[in-house]
Amino acid sequence: MNLPLFIAGRYLFAKKSHNVINIISAISCIGMAVGTAALIIILSVYNGFENLVSSMVSDIEPDLLVTPAKGKVFIPEGEVFDWMDSNGDFSEVCHILQENVFIDYEDNQGIALARGVDAGYETDSPLASRIVLGQFSLHKGDLPQMVVGAGVAQRLGINPAFLSSATIYFPARDRNISLSNPAASVESIRMRPSGVFNVNQSTSSDLVILPLEEMRKLLGYEKEVSGIEIRLHDTGKKAIRKARAELEERLGPDFRVLDRVRQNPSLYKMMRYEKAAVFLILIFVIIIIAFNIFGSLTMLIIEKKEDIETFRSLGAEDRLVNRIFTLEGWLISLLGLAAGLVAGTAVALIQQHFGIVKIPGSFMVEAYPVILKVQDIGLTVLCVAAIGYIMAVIPVKRNLKS
Repeated sequence: MNLPLFIAGRYLFAKKSHNVINIISAISCIGMAVGTAALIIILSVYNGFENLVSSMVSDIEPDLLVTPAKGKVFIPEGEVFDWMDSNGDFSEVCHILQENVFIDYEDNQGIALARGVDAGYETDSPLASRIVLGQFSLHKGDLPQMVVGAGVAQRLGINPAFLSSATIYFPARDRNISLSNPAASVESIRMRPSGVFNVNQSTSSDLVILPLEEMRKLLGYEKEVSGIEIRLHDTGKKAIRKARAELEERLGPDFRVLDRVRQNPSLYKMMRYEKAAVFLILIFVIIIIAFNIFGSLTMLIIEKKEDIETFRSLGAEDRLVNRIFTLEGWLISLLGLAAGLVAGTAVALIQQHFGIVKIPGSFMVEAYPVILKVQDIGLTVLCVAAIGYIMAVIPVKRNLKS
């Protein structure tokens, strides 16, 4: 039998002569439970929104992106690129060529990021599910077409229902700029918009999708690409890391292989920082709540002065007495931790599977997205238990002296 734990348990549940100690202990326990539950629920909500943003980004950005380490373009020829095209682990390998261009549509002008894609992208693109006007089509018979982001469409007044075509301009690479005849210094192509897509504000604000052959004609290239987009059958983190490592080894230092985090470092950093900030704020609230344990334990030590003297008379060392009251204070926080853990996990799982709490207004999902992760539970348990232990140790060391 663990004697300090046994005595601490008796002290915790025994009736005190001063009822205020019971009240403060109960408040401490309830406060730790509420704080623990809030931590688990809010972290799970952040996981849900992070997964929602990642799924939105996955519609426009691949699992892996191969780009040149130097320069803007390269020619995808050689054994490595043949291996990429025939690799069974890759569900889609798409050659892209992108550049900022100038667009003129019905006397409205603006800058956009034009991305040329090969024929496979047109048949398997996840953007087809993000079309809000028209349809996702890059060819109508032999005529090339383009699909534009919602931001570009709004700025330039583009509507696929109209028959008007847009003209895309880019400075000619093989000609000098002529001040007397500027039009002779640029290449241009005309094509009709077939659809408007909307993924998110940053992605849809300036992106235009068009056939790769038209993009090469505009930029004056024959075989060059600016990148290769790769989508995997297995989209798990482990599979993506393995594929990225293999590509980096095969391609060597002349190329960079970027996963989605590296493609959007600012987006993922922002989500991590927001989650960390909320976690620290809630931890600070739990620390404030835990000061109640400090008060109740101090009062309990004062009340049990006679018991402490009795323990010492019976031969108990100071270490044993300290452990009794440290455990008594820690048990208060652990009870609150256990209750909050059960409540927070239950609420998160119910919302995750049934979506009871709805998001007001029109949004992409009806209910608040929630994903409960084991690592969040573990981190919460570790931090709350550590706070409770520290708040139990401090008053014992201050008030128990031989």
